[in-house]
Amino acid sequence: MEWINTLWAYILGMSGWQIIGFTGQAIFGGRFVIQWIVTEREKKSTIPVAFWYLSLVGTLILLTYSIHRKDPVFILGFSLNLVIYLRNLYFIHLHKPAPTPEQVNPNPDDQG
Repeated sequence: MEWINTLWAYILGMSGWQIIGFTGQAIFGGRFVIQWIVTEREKKSTIPVAFWYLSLVGTLILLTYSIHRKDPVFILGFSLNLVIYLRNLYFIHLHKPAPTPEQVNPNPDDQG
């Protein structure tokens, strides 16, 4: 049980910037959990739109943390990621399929 006390002391002793960094890392890593769940549900490899939004938010937070740390390696890496994720989201929204008649009016007999 000593490890729980050690972990708790570490968490309580973290700086605000460390909390920001861990939050960004959790969001960035969470995108794979979302992708995994959707892939299992559809029984094929799928990248949902939420994956790209989590990538974008996680990258923005980690880029901010990297700038604070003045780490050029991560600043460059996350800056490039940011461009790629924004571009993917642009194409997703540019080529959004038109709704089918069933999506517009799923029950055509119901005029209510």
